[in-house]
Amino acid sequence: MKFILSFLILFSNINLIAQQKFSKEISLVTDNDLYVSSIRDRYYTSGIFLTYRHLSKKENINLEKLFFEWQIGHKMYTPNKPIIQNISLHDRPFAAYLYGSLNIKRVYKTNEILSTSIQIGSIGPSAKGNELQNALHKLYDFREVTGWKYQIKNAFGFNLGLEYIKFMAKSSNNKLDVSWMNTLNLGTVFSDLSTGLNLRLSFKPLQKIANSIAFNTNLNNTNTKYKREIESFFYFKPVLRYALYDATLQGSFLSTNNAVTKELIPFVFDMELGFKFTANRFNFGYIFNYNTSKSKGLKYTYGNKYGTIIINYLMH
Repeated sequence: MKFILSFLILFSNINLIAQQKFSKEISLVTDNDLYVSSIRDRYYTSGIFLTYRHLSKKENINLEKLFFEWQIGHKMYTPNKPIIQNISLHDRPFAAYLYGSLNIKRVYKTNEILSTSIQIGSIGPSAKGNELQNALHKLYDFREVTGWKYQIKNAFGFNLGLEYIKFMAKSSNNKLDVSWMNTLNLGTVFSDLSTGLNLRLSFKPLQKIANSIAFNTNLNNTNTKYKREIESFFYFKPVLRYALYDATLQGSFLSTNNAVTKELIPFVFDMELGFKFTANRFNFGYIFNYNTSKSKGLKYTYGNKYGTIIINYLMH
């Protein structure tokens, strides 16, 4: 009986929170190849992203919602083994990228999303990849990394981003839908464009793209017609990307004499397979990521795998 009462109280609290409107959110996202393998530690090996997101009270006749997102991010890349000391065996450069960004997301009443972003940061030793990776290795009792002395040299990072998402179709019971996703990045660190699909599958009706954790649009205030809903769904996102420039591989054009650089493979296939759900004030997610080889001369040519863990906390 006590168990039943406790369950009913918990369920009531979840429903109560689901009916509330939260207009702010803090998000922590971490990428790591350790999330898919206890022994894999190569290529894109770590990413840490802390984001503050809030819903604007400004109203627009064409918009459902307008979001502002501030983010601090760090990305880290290593050769096939980060402990390799012989520079001739580095099949890709050591590199780290540290940045701050602002993203403005416009959710239109036509079931479309347009996001524009600006990133300012640094690539090279000033991004502290060596220090961060060795701290993580010490935490997990791994060997010290010694190859960072050959990393991509310091250079200013400035990138502009554009993302366009359009809802395409859904099943008759609204438990399966698909959206079309497109991105463009231009700058001193990354320049690429991509297109792909986002397919969601749930055992209950899916939320619209204007009010779903799938697109980070689930925040609401007194000006919106939506309220927060309980969500849980699987999703699959296949993407084809064309890379024009990648300073973590080629070295920045703003610096010279990098010890190790590699040639890009222009066309890359990216894939995400994940599960996301809500729980009280939190949103959680786990994603399995795969991409085909990004550069020529890699020791492992069958692509790279890593995991993503997402934790979001909502606030009034």
